[in-house]
Amino acid sequence: MTTTDSRPSPGGPSDQPGPVVRTTAGAVRGRQEEGLAVFRGIPFAAPPVGEARFQAPRPAETWDGIRDAYAFGPPPPQDLGLMGGPGLIDVPQGDDWLTVNVWTPDPDPAAHRPVMVWIHGGAYKLGHSGSPGYDARRIAADGDVVVVSLNYRLGMEGFAFIEGAPANRALLDQVAALEWVRDNIESFGGDPDQVTVFGESAGAGSIAALLSMPRATGLFRRAIAQSVPGTFFSDALARDIGTALAAELGLRPTVADLSTIAPRKLTSAGETLGPKMPQHIDRWGQAAPTVTPFSPVVDGEVLPTSPWQALRSGSAKDVELLVGHNRDEYRLFIAMAGQLGQITDERAASALRLFAPGSDGEQAYRAAFPEASPSELYERVQTDWLFSMPSLHLAEAQRAGGGRAHVCELTWPAPGNGGALGACHALDIPLLFGTYGADLGLLLFAGTEPSAEALSLSSRFRASWTSFARTGDPGWPAYDDERRLVQVLDAEPEVRAYPEEASQRLWEGYDFRPLPLLG
Repeated sequence: MTTTDSRPSPGGPSDQPGPVVRTTAGAVRGRQEEGLAVFRGIPFAAPPVGEARFQAPRPAETWDGIRDAYAFGPPPPQDLGLMGGPGLIDVPQGDDWLTVNVWTPDPDPAAHRPVMVWIHGGAYKLGHSGSPGYDARRIAADGDVVVVSLNYRLGMEGFAFIEGAPANRALLDQVAALEWVRDNIESFGGDPDQVTVFGESAGAGSIAALLSMPRATGLFRRAIAQSVPGTFFSDALARDIGTALAAELGLRPTVADLSTIAPRKLTSAGETLGPKMPQHIDRWGQAAPTVTPFSPVVDGEVLPTSPWQALRSGSAKDVELLVGHNRDEYRLFIAMAGQLGQITDERAASALRLFAPGSDGEQAYRAAFPEASPSELYERVQTDWLFSMPSLHLAEAQRAGGGRAHVCELTWPAPGNGGALGACHALDIPLLFGTYGADLGLLLFAGTEPSAEALSLSSRFRASWTSFARTGDPGWPAYDDERRLVQVLDAEPEVRAYPEEASQRLWEGYDFRPLPLLG
């Protein structure tokens, strides 16, 4: 199949004939854009619809001739209830969701450049690789690396428990994309033996899962996980939530029932159940307030154990790991709810009782942060539980399993909203990609031109990440149990002992197990 899509691409394609690369499925033609060869919307698997729906990904169909790889593939169906739409971008609609994009300085098979594979976040229910905030041209150009981004099934299609379907279909999509990289990236100038996966939030949670999955063994050499969520579901919890999701549509959680609903209408189950989840706190516990009914499932087969248990047992000891988080992660969600500075002591106490570790977690937090306001306690415990401590503990588990890990924390405050957002969740994305005016960058940078300080920090992000992809060294020492050195990323970056010492002590020895079904 040959397409003739001639719409202009972001970045200003040249008028010269684009480079042609042969993949295992057929030849693709990209575009020359600002010194890079860019290929968009290359299928790595068949469209997961019809008989293939809710099943493990199947090989992409082959085509004759040359396929124009000019446009990003269609975004997968997604729940838009958390942060609005998936990003304003000119993309086609359709069923060919499972595609990859490639930015390369030179598609010469002899180049053997390091390869970085981006896995986007979005609460496991929204986002797509063609989002403007994930434009990887600066990473590829500044770091002289090949960058690949990918789509994977989301929400009901990718993560929900469905009888007759494999668990973690989204993770299987990611494995299939990495197999595509292994089999094809050399033709784009990349080194298949020098692959680094990198991702943020749900993308980092996916990477934590991939580090634990036997099916992903050998598909990447290094991993960068930023803001790893601690929310992995037990099989029992996933089944119960899956039943509730199907019930929102008056159906059973089976392939036969759910296949009667079109993919882009099936997302309504998550959109309607999400706001109701806090009502199920007695049954779903810590998962309920997240209003996100999707997460990787520790099903015992695709994902045998939690990432923290797997890494402690040495599952990824041969993979070099870089893990980090932001100081004020949860503040973004408080701000988006319009509740900055409005948290009562009653709400803070409720959050502390639910999320703080140990039987006396509330009192321990109050003692550790005696000057903290209710808003600060509410934010701190949820930042710790959801992102910062899962991230730190992943690095510690990697060390315990015989591997090596580097750790960083972003403390530089976002300039948007007068700096009130602090170093919140997702701030690292516009800094890493240099996309200050796209997606969440519009909120975090308030639509202003980045300062010289922001540009310097952004450059440091890319230099550290691409250096790690090239050598395994991001520019600071590996984390150890004695000095606990981390890179603090601020206006004046420094290497020092892990800054969140009070939180670290509160969570010492805590085991991030799959979230259980309580009732």
